[in-house]
Amino acid sequence: MKTSNNRATLGKEPSKPLALLVELAKQAGVRFNGDAPWDIQVHDGRFYRRVLSEGSLGLGESYMDGWWDCERIDELIHRLLSARIPQRLRGIRQWRLWGEILRHQLFNLQSPKRAFEVGKRHYNLGNDLFLAMLDANTMSYSCGYWKDAENLEQAQEAKLELVCRKLELQPGEEVLDIGSGWGGFAKYAAERYGVRVYGITVSQQQAELARQRCQGLPSVTIELLDYRSLQGRFDKIVSIGMFEHVGPKNYAIYFETARRCLKDDGLFLLHTIGISQTTWAADPWLDRYIFPNGKLPSAVEIVRAVEGRFLILDWHEFGPDYDRTLMAWLANFDRAWPELSAHYDERFRRMWRYYLQSCAGFFRSRQGQLWQIVLAPFERQSVYRSIR
Repeated sequence: MKTSNNRATLGKEPSKPLALLVELAKQAGVRFNGDAPWDIQVHDGRFYRRVLSEGSLGLGESYMDGWWDCERIDELIHRLLSARIPQRLRGIRQWRLWGEILRHQLFNLQSPKRAFEVGKRHYNLGNDLFLAMLDANTMSYSCGYWKDAENLEQAQEAKLELVCRKLELQPGEEVLDIGSGWGGFAKYAAERYGVRVYGITVSQQQAELARQRCQGLPSVTIELLDYRSLQGRFDKIVSIGMFEHVGPKNYAIYFETARRCLKDDGLFLLHTIGISQTTWAADPWLDRYIFPNGKLPSAVEIVRAVEGRFLILDWHEFGPDYDRTLMAWLANFDRAWPELSAHYDERFRRMWRYYLQSCAGFFRSRQGQLWQIVLAPFERQSVYRSIR
């Protein structure tokens, strides 16, 4: 842990102009060096100026650097977001905000050349990490469905069952899985519903482990492929937790590709994180350290991209379930850390815990949502009945 270069400021509130930061935190019910679990314990006086000048990036990086601690980061972020503190902070640092917006507006950060970057930098971190954190049965790296579940394993299996039922899977059907991860859906659908699944991912390590997990299932094929290179026609399409990497500049080609690959009487289920209000840039800390080039869609953005390409048959929101899923992943990660620490350092541990807890706070604030959207071609004649 780093020590302060200005020991006189340790544990003290900053003076003018940084008193504004203390006031903003107060509006969220957060104190510096207070005794509540969500209060920030400052170890380095440089923390205040860094957060004021760099916003969420400075908050996350200073935590990784050991400049502050908090017993319940999830509740801290929940309170800050619910009080809309990040929006107020952006008003102070408009020049940085415009830089982030222009980067997303001027460049296609999810172009074909960049498509595999998130796979290399995030999903290829190490299968040992994800094996330890995710549920053992499905290795689902997406929101579980907790309606009747008592633990993570049950929630993830319930999610896959819900998806299969919404897709009205029938034995022998050909199913395309865009963003197949470690093969959780492919394995479940092939074993339980007798379908053939063609899954694609942009992560080499995901593809390798998915193939191992699906050994003995000749009806499952997993390939390393960008969705824009897809060929063929399928009875059903599913995409679970992948759309967050597509980016607004590519929404049209994403849905056009899905329509081209879907038979006229087919169904397409899109499972994605959504954001309550359209934003023009991704969170800079998450973009730099967790999901490079990612961008969460709003409902308006999805509807605009779908219009003229698909009918919307069903829209199911269960964002609070992601809060519970993330906290279950955090508990698994903490339990596994003694073994994981042989391959990951302390800075990574702080980064990963901050990631999981801050995302839990994001969903708890309801700014983050989780949508399962069922789409169909205009040509579909079969009547669809919503499933819950």
